[in-house]
Amino acid sequence: MARIVVAGAGIVGLACAWHLRADGHDVTVIDPAPDGDKCSWGNAGGIGVTEIVPAAVPGLVWRVPGWLLDPLGPLALRPAHLPRIVPWLAGFAAASRPARVRTIASSLAGLLGRVYDDIGPMLAALGLAGDLHRAGALTVYRSAAGLRADAAEWALKRQHGIVCDEISGAEARAMEPALGPGIAAGVVTPAWSHVSDPKAIWAALLSDLRKGGVAIRAGRVADIRARGRVVVESGEAIPCDAVVVAAGAWSAALARQAGDRVLLESERGYNVTLPAPGVSLSREVIFAERKFVATPLAVGLRIGGAAEFAGLRAPPNFARAQALGRLGASYLPGLSLAGGTDWMGNRPATPDSLPVLGPSPHRADIFYAFGHGHLGLTLAATTGRIVADIVAGRPASLDLAPFSAARFR
Repeated sequence: MARIVVAGAGIVGLACAWHLRADGHDVTVIDPAPDGDKCSWGNAGGIGVTEIVPAAVPGLVWRVPGWLLDPLGPLALRPAHLPRIVPWLAGFAAASRPARVRTIASSLAGLLGRVYDDIGPMLAALGLAGDLHRAGALTVYRSAAGLRADAAEWALKRQHGIVCDEISGAEARAMEPALGPGIAAGVVTPAWSHVSDPKAIWAALLSDLRKGGVAIRAGRVADIRARGRVVVESGEAIPCDAVVVAAGAWSAALARQAGDRVLLESERGYNVTLPAPGVSLSREVIFAERKFVATPLAVGLRIGGAAEFAGLRAPPNFARAQALGRLGASYLPGLSLAGGTDWMGNRPATPDSLPVLGPSPHRADIFYAFGHGHLGLTLAATTGRIVADIVAGRPASLDLAPFSAARFR
C-alpha cells in the first residue's frame, strides 16, 4: 500500500482516486475547493468516444480570422493574453500537419476505444448505470458545403472503424423534430452517448470516496519538488509516496516543478442550461458550422460550446453563454430561453488534443492525468484505470508514449 496524493478533485482526479483506492492505497485528494464548481459540473454531458480528430486540422487556420472577427463567434482570444499563448499556438500549428493529424487520431482512437469498458463498471458501482444513455449523436449542417468542408474529418473517423452515417435534412428532422427547417444534412454517430447529469456523477464519486476512507482536503498543492511529500499553500507538508497531478488547467505549474515543460492552456467554455426549454431532444445534437452542442440532461437542455483563450484569471464574459442560447433558438424554433443558468469553465487544452497521461519523464513518483480538453468526462474512468495500473507497475493496456509530457521538449 502506498500513500498517494491526488492534486485535483475534478472528475479525472476523483476517478484516479477511485481506482487507486480500489487497489488498496492510502489516498488523499487535495483541491482548492473540493466541493466547488469546476468543469466536471458544467460540461455538456457527452461521452464523445468518436472524437478522435484533433482540434488542429489542415485548413483550420483559414477559418480562424472570421471566427475572431465575430464578437460572439465560436472562438475568442483576448489580446492581453496573446503573448502568453504564442508557444501554445505554435504547437497547435505544428499539430495541424496532415501526417501529425493522422498520428494523433490513431492515438486517440486507441484511448477512446476502451471508454465503455471503464465507464460502465464505474457508473454501475456508483449506482448510476441508468445515467448513461447510448442514444448516439446527431451532427447537423445548414448547407451541403458545410458537410463537404468536414468530409476529411468524417473520412478519418471511418478509417478507424467509427460509424458515421450521412442523412438528409429531412431525415435529421425526423430523428429530432425540434429542429427547424434550415437543416440541409446530418451525420449520425451511433457510438456516442450522453449522461443524465455530469455533476451527479462527480458528486457520487466524491461521496463514495469519502465513505471509502479517502481523505478529501481543501487546499492548493503548491510544491511537489521534494520527494516524499507535497506542500500545500498553508505551508503544511503532507507525506506521500507518489503524486498524481490531475489539476486540470492548473496542472502545468506543478509539472514544471517536476522538470517537465508542458504546453497547456485554459480553453474557456461557456454554456447555458435551460430548465424548461419548451422543446425536447433525444440525443446530443452537434451544430457543425457554429461549433456548439445541445444535450438533453436531467436538469434541462444544456447548450454549450465556444472556445475562449483568456487565461485562468480573466473574468467570464457571460454574453458568450447568452449568445449560445440565441444560436440554439435559431436551430430549435420552439426553444424558450427563460430561466437559463449561464456557466463558464476552464477546459485544460493541449495544442495536439492529446491528454498528458503517464509517469513524469523526470520523476518516477509523479504521474500525470490532465489536459483532456473536451474529453474529461469521457476519459475520466479510463484515465483512472490507467493511472492505477502504472502506479501498481502493471503493464498499461496501450502505448502511453504519445501522451507523455516528453513530447513537448
